[in-house]
Amino acid sequence: MLRVHFTHQDLLRTRVAAAPDPLWELVLSVNLLATRQGRAVFDAWRAQARVGLNRVPRQQLHLVRALAPPRGSFPDFLNPAEASEGLPEGVRAILSTPRRRLTREMNVLTAAPRWLRPLADGEPSALEDLGQALHGYFNAALAPYWSAVRAQIEADRAVRAREILRGGVDALLSTLGPSMRWRPPVLETQYPLQREWRLEGRGLLLVPSVFCWQAPITLTDPSLPPVLVYPVARTHRWWLPPQGGTGSRALARLLGHGRAAVLRALEDGCTTSEVARRAGVTPATVSEHVRILREAGLVASVRDRNTVVHVLTPLGHSLLTANRSGPALTVGG
Repeated sequence: MLRVHFTHQDLLRTRVAAAPDPLWELVLSVNLLATRQGRAVFDAWRAQARVGLNRVPRQQLHLVRALAPPRGSFPDFLNPAEASEGLPEGVRAILSTPRRRLTREMNVLTAAPRWLRPLADGEPSALEDLGQALHGYFNAALAPYWSAVRAQIEADRAVRAREILRGGVDALLSTLGPSMRWRPPVLETQYPLQREWRLEGRGLLLVPSVFCWQAPITLTDPSLPPVLVYPVARTHRWWLPPQGGTGSRALARLLGHGRAAVLRALEDGCTTSEVARRAGVTPATVSEHVRILREAGLVASVRDRNTVVHVLTPLGHSLLTANRSGPALTVGG
């Protein structure tokens, strides 16, 4: 059992991650790949992922599996906060982990093979091998399904947003799933160890995850920024990429695939960088698409402190709604 103790300041600073965390999904998917847990949910993904992993060098797979065993703890340095900006940023943060921290955190691995010693010593060649292994695994086992992962996370975030609007953080913490129970000011959750965790005003980052199975997970070191990764409710055949209907194709024909994707990504309002992550394009491309959509009256941009938030106008919402559930849009003269 894990008991997370909140103060008033912690409640004010609790938030939900803006996008799937590629390194948490990577580590947790490695865990699942080595077990038979969640067969109905993950077996189809397992079968397809193993085919892709056949193309990854065996030594890279051994390295990833050794660092993320199916049972027991794994090093915290595998899940840096920088991964919220994307896989390359997260891997760079891992590779710049101080040697002392590498040595300390590798000790959490039970029965670690002796060939991991160069990595624990921070040898540059071993760190370079780790970076290649992480990218190789992600590209083979996760990248083909990343749009489906993003769709599941976005759906969960929409649910969390409604709960916050309905009843604030109290409602959010009360509805995180059957494995968690909110008894103010303590969040209780299933956990392999008995642990009392006091946030002490730092707040909590909630990270929705597709590959987190049944119970939430967190970092081992309580001095690190507080993170709680929790499982999302996955839809049937979640691993398949979203399939657009007739209306979706009509919207793409009208606006072009790039601007149509940006328009859909803006449905709940977000910044340029957030749209870029959701649509899988560069921020510069998003800026150009948003400019054209704004000139067409489909998008409005507002400044929120140091950022600019783009939102759909009523016309933009109407266009999306008509092309999601109704017949194809007809443009007349």
